[in-house]
Amino acid sequence: MNVDVPAFASHATRARLLGVTVALFGVLVAFLKTLLGRRLATWEADDVKIGVWRGVPVLGLDALASAAYGPEAALTILIPLGAAGLGYIGPITAVILALLFILYLSYRQTIDAYPDGGGSYVVAKTNLGTNAGLCAAAALIVDYVLNAAVGISAGVGALVSAFPSLHAHTLALCLAILAVIAIVNLRGVRESGAAFGLPTYGFVILFAVVLAIGIARAFASRGYPTPLIPPPRLHAVAGSAGLWLLLRAFASGCTAMTGVEAVSNGVPLFKDPAPKHARRTLAAIVAILALFLAGISYLSHAYAIGAMRQEASGYQSVLSSLIAAVAGRGALYYATISCLLAVLCLSANTSFAGFPRICRLLAEDDFLPHAFANVGRRLVYSIGIIVLTTLAALLLIIFGGITEHLIPLFAIGAFAAFTCSQAGMVVHWKREGARRHWPRLAINAVGATTTAAALLVITATKIREGAWITLLLLAVLLFLFHSVRRHYAMVERQIERDAPIEIGPVPPVTVVLPVNAWDNITEKALRFARSLSSDVTAVHIYSDPESCHRLEEAWQRAVEEPLRAAGLPVTPLVSISSPYRRLLTPLLDYIDDLRQRSKGMVAVILPDLVEARWWEYLLHNQRANLLRSMLLLKGNQRVTIISVPWYLERRRLTR
Repeated sequence: MNVDVPAFASHATRARLLGVTVALFGVLVAFLKTLLGRRLATWEADDVKIGVWRGVPVLGLDALASAAYGPEAALTILIPLGAAGLGYIGPITAVILALLFILYLSYRQTIDAYPDGGGSYVVAKTNLGTNAGLCAAAALIVDYVLNAAVGISAGVGALVSAFPSLHAHTLALCLAILAVIAIVNLRGVRESGAAFGLPTYGFVILFAVVLAIGIARAFASRGYPTPLIPPPRLHAVAGSAGLWLLLRAFASGCTAMTGVEAVSNGVPLFKDPAPKHARRTLAAIVAILALFLAGISYLSHAYAIGAMRQEASGYQSVLSSLIAAVAGRGALYYATISCLLAVLCLSANTSFAGFPRICRLLAEDDFLPHAFANVGRRLVYSIGIIVLTTLAALLLIIFGGITEHLIPLFAIGAFAAFTCSQAGMVVHWKREGARRHWPRLAINAVGATTTAAALLVITATKIREGAWITLLLLAVLLFLFHSVRRHYAMVERQIERDAPIEIGPVPPVTVVLPVNAWDNITEKALRFARSLSSDVTAVHIYSDPESCHRLEEAWQRAVEEPLRAAGLPVTPLVSISSPYRRLLTPLLDYIDDLRQRSKGMVAVILPDLVEARWWEYLLHNQRANLLRSMLLLKGNQRVTIISVPWYLERRRLTR
């Protein structure tokens, strides 16, 4: 065959190359091990579970951070109304708070009914069927990815508000923060709770102080407090508040409720008794969020604080203007803004806690690749974390890290999941006994009705702003789920076997041995081939007749004559001319023809030269790897590929 024998380097060589390459980057690997922490054993799983104090940072950051961009999103829609728009933020917030309370009661019941994790996917699949469950799962996946992108972009928006000189670096800051959050989560859930606890509770305390001061001053001044630093001036009324505008503002404000479901999804993360700790965590998250939303709404109206376009020069977020108006730009301002920045950016952590788990559930049901169900070195689902990081990074890059551009895509996924979950819980209580559980059934029925109505409003009002992209993504995900499931079903049908092993004569194996020269590698491969079968054929593809003649003479002298003398079957050498110097096509054609003529298996023996040093791998061509790939792609069950390695020794060659 017109190719160096070392060309038959196989996957074993590639594995060795990988090992040596990793060794060359030993310093980097050691750094990553230090960064991610030691590998945890399976029996240590209970040690990494969390309680309420760590549950709030791990599962509540999304909800708490939404207090920053939810009201601002609503106020952004009201910009055309000018100062008059502030009169509507109170009623809009009141409706949102009522809906939030309904969701709290609903998900509290979900936690009790599904203590092993009652996410929308599980509840909908169990009670409404697989398709409803997949719709809920797709909605959750889209919501988690958008939440990661929106939270980080909003956090960077807060940073840019405090330090306008950083405006040009918005996207770079978003991607850097995303990378840090991903690394922290790869270390494990417990570590992320500890790392994010300080900024979370720092923000809660400091912002509560700001709200308390602002409300006290507002009451003292009978609703007309004087801001320490005046917010950007709102223009005069530019239009009337139509129903459609108010519905759009409500739809944007509903982004403040995203993340409420995360606790019911993550019940298994809590230490025993898990439902009790989950309920307390949910109550703490909802209570803090409700107080913040009510306080922001009241103070925005009292201090005449409206929203600005994020792309505008000198952009100030609503919370930045509010804190400055209440506390000035002193130590309290910068401390609160710093914690706000951290909480907004780290709110993506809720997605990093929920996304890998919904992907794990889907993988266990064969709707996503099984790799998503594999537990990583730190007892987290590493593949899910990496995929979420990649998708969120793509979103940030596409939309430039601007929150205002991402908001129209947001909330549809969350409310679709809310609706599926609540409808599923209604069916659950019916099965458990409608008369006995009628109060719970009524709560979930109200939850399903209100979230469905909110979903319709959100979809209708945001469809022209880009929400169609979210709907398209949902359709793509559903197609992906069913495609993956069909693949696994096809594999299962083809490989399953209930019958016992067939007893009877096994057809003889026909062995093909590609050769280039007579040497130690070929001799070892030939001996192995003859141990499998007496029907062995050596094949040589040549373009140079003279070199072919030399090999045929060597083969007759070294192989055929000794075998005849010993009375053993002779292994012939078949020489195939390839005037255009093609290797693969003539060899594949020969193997295919042999398979058609043979009744049994055809084994192709590939001699493997395993280099001693990584750089030696670069000295040989890789046509044998291509041959192996082509044989595998042909996908014939009767053709088997076998590697016979020859290991080079680590010694200096001397003349």
